[in-house]
Amino acid sequence: MLSRDGCAVELQDVRKKYGAVDVLHGVNLQLAAGEVYAFLGRNGAGKSTTLRIVMGITRPDAGVVKLFGEAVAAGDTRQRQHIGYVAQEQHFYEWMTPESIGRFVSAFYPSWQDAEYARMLRLLDVPPRKIRTFSGGTKVKLALALALAHDPQLLVFDEPTAGLDPIARREFVEIVRELATNGRRTLLFSSHLIDEVERISHRVGILERGLVRYQGSLQDLARRATLARLTSPGPEELAEVHQLLARERVQVLAQHVDAGVLELTLWSDEPAGLASLAERLPAARFHALSLEDIFVALVRSGSALATGADAGSGTPQLLATGLTP
Repeated sequence: MLSRDGCAVELQDVRKKYGAVDVLHGVNLQLAAGEVYAFLGRNGAGKSTTLRIVMGITRPDAGVVKLFGEAVAAGDTRQRQHIGYVAQEQHFYEWMTPESIGRFVSAFYPSWQDAEYARMLRLLDVPPRKIRTFSGGTKVKLALALALAHDPQLLVFDEPTAGLDPIARREFVEIVRELATNGRRTLLFSSHLIDEVERISHRVGILERGLVRYQGSLQDLARRATLARLTSPGPEELAEVHQLLARERVQVLAQHVDAGVLELTLWSDEPAGLASLAERLPAARFHALSLEDIFVALVRSGSALATGADAGSGTPQLLATGLTP
C-alpha cells in the first residue's frame, strides 16, 4: 500500500489549536518506507498531538496528512488498518485475557494473523491471565503484540516506555530495535529519552512549542553543533569572534561564562562553517557535544533551525551577558 515515491507518512503545514492555545504551528515531515523517525521533545512540545493526528484520533485545524501517498479523509479507516499503534497509556478491558482481547481486536483488521499474535505473546512472555493482574510493562508488551499481529506497514509509538522500570524499558527498546533493523516496517515514535532515540532512530525531529527545531539524521545533527571554549577573551577578541560567526553564518545557541572561560554552544547549517572556525580561532578549544547537550541547546535557544531546503538564514550574534572582563 506504499505510495509510488515510497512515502509512508507525510505532514504538510499541520496546525492544531486547543482553545486559545496553539499546540502545532505548522509541522512538516516526510517519512520514507523502512525508516525509523523519532520525535524528540520535552513534555508538552506537541509530540503526542502530532502522532494522534497521524492516527486519526485527533483532527488537525489546518494542513495535509497523507498515509501511504493518499490524503487522510475523515472517517476512512482503510489506511489505518495498515498501522500498528502503541499509546503512551494502555487502556484495556481488564476483565479480558490476552486471548479474548486478541479475538476482539482481530475483527478490525482483515490482515490479522492468529499464529503471529500467539507467537508474539510467547516471545514477549505475556501470561494467559486476566489483564487486571498485569504490570505496566506487561501491558505495554501486550499492546505491542496486538500492534504487530496484523503485520502493519507502519508502527506508531507514543512514548510507550513512559513509566516503565529500567529493565522493562530496556527489554522493550531491544525488541523495537530488532524490528527497526530488518527494514520491513516504518516506525514513527515519540520520546523524551535521549538514549532510546540514539539506539533506534535513523532520523529525528526535535519539537518545541509546536515547532520543528530540527529534522535530519543523528550524524548530521552532531556535525552541525559544537562547543567552543575561549579563556579570558578581551573586547577585541570578542569583536573578532562576532564578525567571524556572522561571516560563517554560525549561530550561538547558548553561552556561559565561568572563571574567565567563555563557553559557546554553536550551530551551523553548513558543517564546513564550524570546521572553518577551528582553523581561524586557534585560541579556542572545540569539543564535541552529546545529543542531549544539542537537544537542550536547541530547545532553549528558540531558534527555528532546519536542514536542507528548510534551513533558515538566522542572524548570528553573541548574547549580551557581560562577556567583557
